Amino acid sequence: MSSPDDPRPQAHGRLDERADALEARTRRKAQDYAHQASAQGYRLMAVLLGGLLAGLGLGLGLDVAAHTAPFGVIGGTLIGFAVSVFAAVRTAQAMSAANAKVLGPAQDLPANSDEEIEE
Repeated sequence: MSSPDDPRPQAHGRLDERADALEARTRRKAQDYAHQASAQGYRLMAVLLGGLLAGLGLGLGLDVAAHTAPFGVIGGTLIGFAVSVFAAVRTAQAMSAANAKVLGPAQDLPANSDEEIEE
């Protein structure tokens, strides 16, 4: 708080400094959507590969334990692929819902004025 003895320019300078400090504390930082999209893509890829490799590993384990040479690996790979696609779709839906909350619903692009619309 400024005292009544302070000259006006000094009081204005301190007020400006306090206003700048408040603005710096309350300013929202710009989001890096490219980084976020890249991270989401890597997450989906990890879900797909993880499910496939888990199914392959379980199928190989079944082959070793039950001596059913290629059938466990084939079945495990197919089941792992199906589970990983299901998990990736669920993950993509969750990501899409989270992005819709932040960015709002997706908007259609405006019609190109160069193209003629045929009806």
